Amino acid sequence: MRTARGSDSRLNTSQRVAALGPVLVITTFVTSIISSLGAPLIPTIAKNLHVSLSTAQWSLTATLLSGAVCAPVMGRLGDGSRRKATMIGGLVVVTLGGVIAALASGIDALIFGRALQGVGLGLVPLAMATARDQLPKHRVVPMIGLLSVSAAAGVGVGYPISGLITDRLGLSGAYWFGAIVSVTALICVVVVIPSTSHGQSARLDVVGTGLLAGALIAILVAVAQGYLWGWGSSKVLGLLATGVILLVIWTAHQLRAEAPLVNLRLLRQPAVFAADACAFVLGIAMYMTLSAATQFVQHPREEGFGFSSSVVVAGLILIPLSALMLLGSRLLPILDRRFGLRVPMTMGCMVVAFACSYFALFHNSIWESIVAMGVLGIGLGSTFAAIPGLIVRSVPHGETGSALGFYQVVRFVGFSLGSALCASIVESHASPSTHQPSVGGYTTVFWVAGSICVVAALVTLTLPSRGAIVSDGKRAADQVVRLVELSDGENLVFGEDPS
Repeated sequence: MRTARGSDSRLNTSQRVAALGPVLVITTFVTSIISSLGAPLIPTIAKNLHVSLSTAQWSLTATLLSGAVCAPVMGRLGDGSRRKATMIGGLVVVTLGGVIAALASGIDALIFGRALQGVGLGLVPLAMATARDQLPKHRVVPMIGLLSVSAAAGVGVGYPISGLITDRLGLSGAYWFGAIVSVTALICVVVVIPSTSHGQSARLDVVGTGLLAGALIAILVAVAQGYLWGWGSSKVLGLLATGVILLVIWTAHQLRAEAPLVNLRLLRQPAVFAADACAFVLGIAMYMTLSAATQFVQHPREEGFGFSSSVVVAGLILIPLSALMLLGSRLLPILDRRFGLRVPMTMGCMVVAFACSYFALFHNSIWESIVAMGVLGIGLGSTFAAIPGLIVRSVPHGETGSALGFYQVVRFVGFSLGSALCASIVESHASPSTHQPSVGGYTTVFWVAGSICVVAALVTLTLPSRGAIVSDGKRAADQVVRLVELSDGENLVFGEDPS
């Protein structure tokens, strides 16, 4: 056990070890709170701030975009001796973002606050790395499993809680709730998390970070505003061209950099490329359906569709999503031992496609929405749980951390693009007279999401068979499978070897 310094002297070793697990769970729970302040609140934001749904959608898209960029950055900054300082700094930024969002009187300030909150999405891998380094060996695997469960299951609990707070205290009350949770986690981290003096801190690729952020912002703005500005307009084409050029420059920079933000050379492995492509597509589909479903059930029934549900009910329909994601992930070890990982990934993609098609066809009763979300959870749970295991089986032992780090980046980018696409599609089908969303816009979202999942299923068919793995990665793969048995299988630590 490594010794603690500074503020850690307030606690003796046994007290610190006893308190470390609960504090890491609380820290991870912040991620769930950040997520729970997203999709269900979009109609309320649009109504209170007098903006369109597509504009309000940026309160979610900005958070996910920030997470896509900040997660690998925090992983790099938190490597070695700077982990505690990075966690404290991240929680300070998240808390500030919650305060700004709570005090916001306009959409611009709200989006800025939500972008700051997105920094918290990088806390989960840091919490897992801390558990691995600071806890006794026999507690590491169960704790990482618990942290992974907390990150997934907390979303299902957080949605109705944030909805209830919004109903009782208004929109600002939900963001004050997020800020209070962040402050609580910050205090716990300062008091309990040990400082580390071991390890050489990795250098941060500042240029690569800036290029990635610029590229993603340009592309997402173009996608989100494409209908309003016109897909052939100079603004949209200019932004798309700028984003593509920045991505090309970023790729060239990552291949030349001594300490790249992500190791793109790992994509030379066909299995890694296919797994990341699958994660990207599923990320798009997940946030397209999640955003569309919560908006649909809140739509006024008198307009011919929707259920006039409160934000609390909108949150409740997502509980089956979270619960069955965990169930789907727990089925993975059984399927893996019998069929390998290609079968559950292909099946998972097709189950997600079925859930999207089901909602597109059957949406006259709220129970149908609940069923669709539950089926969606089973498909996403088995697939997202399988991808990390496939990646570590396909790369050399020393590259597992970098490979999983890139997977997380790709997944967050998919989340962001899915959120922006949902807004653009719904807006493009709005009524010309009232400018309100139409049922056709929502069904189109689900059909598009389902179609790309079918494409993802075809991609998984190119994966290597069960026996075609890199033997040097087997030990790391076994570790992931053990984690899957306890959690949702997402042991993602940036810049570090998870074994």
